[in-house]
Amino acid sequence: MSIYSSKKVLIVDDEPDVRTYLKSALEDYGFNVKTASDGFDALEQLENFIPDIISLDLVMPRHSGIKFYRDLKKRKEWSKIPVLIVTGHARDDLGKADFDAMIMQGPGVYLEKPVKPNNYVATICQMLGIESPVKIQEDTELNTEQLREELLKNLSTADTEALQKALDALKKG
Repeated sequence: MSIYSSKKVLIVDDEPDVRTYLKSALEDYGFNVKTASDGFDALEQLENFIPDIISLDLVMPRHSGIKFYRDLKKRKEWSKIPVLIVTGHARDDLGKADFDAMIMQGPGVYLEKPVKPNNYVATICQMLGIESPVKIQEDTELNTEQLREELLKNLSTADTEALQKALDALKKG
C-alpha cells in the first residue's frame, strides 16, 4: 500500500473530460478520488467522503466554485480541508472577480488550465505535505501573448532581410 492510496481527493469541475483527466492523473499513483460536477454535487459528496484535499474549478453552472468554497468554510468539519483552485478563468471576465475573491479569502494555490498531469500531482502532493512521485514540469512553450511581446521586441532591432523573412512566414502561416 502506497502513501498515495491513503489520500482522498475530491475533484469538482463541470467539464466531464477535465474531471476524467484529473482523476486519471491522480489514480495513476494510487490516490482515492471522487468527483463532483458542481458545488451542489460536491456538498453531497462531502456528506459521505471527507477528502484530504479538494481540487476546485471556479466557473460552474448551478453552484460556482466560490459559492461552494463559502459553504465549505461554514462547516467546522470541512473548513480545514485544503483547496487547490484549477481554473481556466483566472484572468478573464467569467472568473476573475471570483478568483480574486478566493485568493484573498484563503486557498492562494491555483493552477491554470490546461494543467499538465505532473504539475497537478506534484501540487496536490505539496499541499498534502507528502513526497511527490513526479517533478513539476516547467512550461517551455510561450503562450500567445508572450510570443507577441517577444516578436514586437525583436521587430524593432531586426534588419530588412529578417523582417522580410518574418513577413513571408506570417503570410504563409
